[in-house]
Order: sequence, then C-alpha cells, then structure tokens
Amino acid sequence: MSDDDALEAARYALLRRIAPALRHEAVAHLQPLALAGSVLDKRLAATPPDMAQVADGVRRLMGSSRGAVQSCLDVIAWLVPDPGSRVPLHEAVAETVHLLRGSLGFRGFTVRDEVGGLDVPVPRAALRYVLPASLLWLTDSAGPPAEVTISARADPFQAGLRLEVTPADGPEGMDPAPAARALRREEVQALARADGVGWTQEGDCILLVLSRAPGPATRPAGITPA
Repeated sequence: MSDDDALEAARYALLRRIAPALRHEAVAHLQPLALAGSVLDKRLAATPPDMAQVADGVRRLMGSSRGAVQSCLDVIAWLVPDPGSRVPLHEAVAETVHLLRGSLGFRGFTVRDEVGGLDVPVPRAALRYVLPASLLWLTDSAGPPAEVTISARADPFQAGLRLEVTPADGPEGMDPAPAARALRREEVQALARADGVGWTQEGDCILLVLSRAPGPATRPAGITPA
C-alpha cells in the first residue's frame, strides 16, 4: 500500500469513528424544523386561521430552516475544510471538544478544555483530522474511567497543544463496538504529517505543534461549540 493509500485509509477510519457525532450535528436542527412545521399546519387548518399566529409560525419555521441548513453546511465544512480558513486556536479546540464530548462521556471519559481564550490564529484544516484522531487514539489506549485535559501554549511562531489522560474516579461508561476499527498510532502520525502538525507522544500525553497562521483569524461557518 502506498503512503497516499495509507493516508486515505486512515482518514476513512477516522471519519467512520466520528460519523455518529457528525450525524447528530447534521440532524440537530431537523426536529425543531418538523415541530415548527406541524404547529404551522395546525394553525393554517383553523377556521378561520389566526393570521398573527400563522405569521409567528412562519417566522419560527424560517428560523428553524436556517438552523437546519447551517448545521448541514457545518458538517460539510468539517469533512472538507477550506485550506485557507484561519480560526483562533481556542475555537478550533472547542469545535472538536463539542463534537466528541458526548461520545467520550458515554465511554467513561471527561474532557477538560483548558486552552482558555488563546486567540492565536491557526489553520482550521490543520486540526480537523489530527486533533479528533489523537483524542480517540489516546482514549482507546488508556481505557475508562479517565480524564483528558487539553492545554495550550504559544510563541510568536508556533502554537502547541498538550493532550493528557489521567485515571479518574467515576463510572466506566459503556463502550459499544465502534463503527470502524481503532486507529493505529502510525495512522494518527500520518494524519499529523499530512496537515503539517508535529506529533509527539510522551507517556500518557500527546503533544501537537503547528505553525501560527499569518494574518488575523477568520470565522467561517463551523460546528458551534457548546
């Protein structure tokens, strides 16, 4: 298998692992959309319809529709990030934490995001694959219950993330069979190399180092952190 084929296999395995979370993000706004449509249908069926209530229903339906469209665009942006997109480091981390917190919690892991408001501009695409892959590999290797802490540092040229897993008290959670096989260490490293991210393991820690993006951070559509 060529290096390119191995990299594509690693990306596919990662996307299979995070597919349930991405699916949740895509459909999160569809339920309010269906509810708003049902309410509007009942109001229109009234004899005679209360036009003030109908207008309110239309406004709610439009709001829900915008949210549903945006949630789908967010997932597409996650799958195919704009290579020119720059975001503050804390936003890039918060997106991944928001995406994976539920599934990791279900498995018995808690995540502490200690990046704070570090407003260092970084390429969004640089962390789209390697950060969730690193979190999954780290938790797969450690086993629950445990706590994952994400911290950061920066200098004028680089930004670094430290992912550390430590045993914790609490329920072990449930760990159903994953949608795809577990990622291998060399695959996570390959994902990091492909996106220009330094990847180092030190015991129960992973260190990620990436170059600061030139210019100010931009904020295109992306999965909204909690």
